Amino acid sequence: MVDVGPKPTSRRVARAAARVRMAPETIARLRDLPKGDALVTARLAGIMAAKHTSELIPLCHPLPLTHVDVELTLGDGVVDIEASASTVAQTGVEMEALVAASLAALTLYDMAKAVDKEMVVEDVRLIEKTKEPV
Repeated sequence: MVDVGPKPTSRRVARAAARVRMAPETIARLRDLPKGDALVTARLAGIMAAKHTSELIPLCHPLPLTHVDVELTLGDGVVDIEASASTVAQTGVEMEALVAASLAALTLYDMAKAVDKEMVVEDVRLIEKTKEPV
């Protein structure tokens, strides 16, 4: 792991996104799939995933997260996911935000795969990261 000990503590925020393409009929069913409400489950999965990022990515620092949020927006043939993570620490939270967005997308895929064989998870990306002195 990189030694971040000498770095000053800062307030850090990161936002990441992902998209899941699916049939409009699938989008209409996301709250009532055989496995349950995919939107609620995906949101929770993303939040939980952010909290476990350092266990999933080798050499990633465990961070004291102060906030994680995952929002899912339904569009025409897509579900857009935006995740944010915050901490006061010596290193950033972009991996936590990216993991949250990715796992939320994968959860949607898992829950809807029985009704839509053509889904695509795409466009996982970091939107923004900020650092402010505390």
